Amino acid sequence: MAADFWAGYLSGAIGIIIGNPLDVIKVRLQAGNAHASDASTSNLSRWERAGSLVRGAAAPILGYGALNAILFVAYNRSLKALDGSVSDPTNPVGVSPYNIWLAGAAGGLASWTISSPTELIKCRAQLDSRPEVSSWTVAKDIFHTRGWRGLYYGGGITSARDAIGYGFYFWSYELCKRFMTSEDDGQYQAAMNILLCGGIAGVVTWGSVFPLDMIKTRLQAQTIDYGRGTEAQSLLQQRQPLNSFQIAKETYRAEGLKAFYRGLGVCSTRAFMVNAVQWAAYEWLMKSFSQWGTQVKLQAPTVGL
Repeated sequence: MAADFWAGYLSGAIGIIIGNPLDVIKVRLQAGNAHASDASTSNLSRWERAGSLVRGAAAPILGYGALNAILFVAYNRSLKALDGSVSDPTNPVGVSPYNIWLAGAAGGLASWTISSPTELIKCRAQLDSRPEVSSWTVAKDIFHTRGWRGLYYGGGITSARDAIGYGFYFWSYELCKRFMTSEDDGQYQAAMNILLCGGIAGVVTWGSVFPLDMIKTRLQAQTIDYGRGTEAQSLLQQRQPLNSFQIAKETYRAEGLKAFYRGLGVCSTRAFMVNAVQWAAYEWLMKSFSQWGTQVKLQAPTVGL
């Protein structure tokens, strides 16, 4: 299988392991009124426990690794299709920023088949207050009650978020590298540049799509079965589920514009750390796979006639 697939898969899994604790906090802040008690100081002790901080991590580790693999493969292939002069997609010198954005958006759309169910399972696992709930139990519950289609609840807004976000992801990373790198950079400086550019790309990406992500979180939070909760929760459960436009309208009316950016600070901190490490891991793995492939070719026996 292609080197960019495995480099994307492994770097994606590494990123999720690092960023999941802050992602739990971000999702609970975004969820808003229905989970206000989960975001209060009385529940901070739950966040501090290891079991709570890694809640919902299993689905992203497995799913996001595959998502990241598909993302990078689709991006690399799309970039070559858009610009025939590209020989090395990991170093697209001379390619227009517009084509880089389009290739990133294409990669985001391609990864949607994995990101949509992964995000739904992760969101429900992180927001459910029952301690026995895991990614696996959430996935089984969704499948048994809603079937395969249930795993893609909120898929429309997830695909829009991914296309726009990953367009800016690759665009900002490549532009940052062009501004910061030079031929005189040593190995250490090059590594620092990759970490910084990766972190900046993560922050730019989430800044561009955070309102969409908030709406997605609230849309998917509607699927949680509160069951044994309070009277207010029971009324919330009985209410007809809202679509993305209705959620956006109701949120703005009730909470104002600031609600669309609640949790952005936590998300930006997480995005910088995760994407700095993720890009560094991807670049290092791609170079390692390339060197390994070269060594294999050199060591292969020559068959004479």
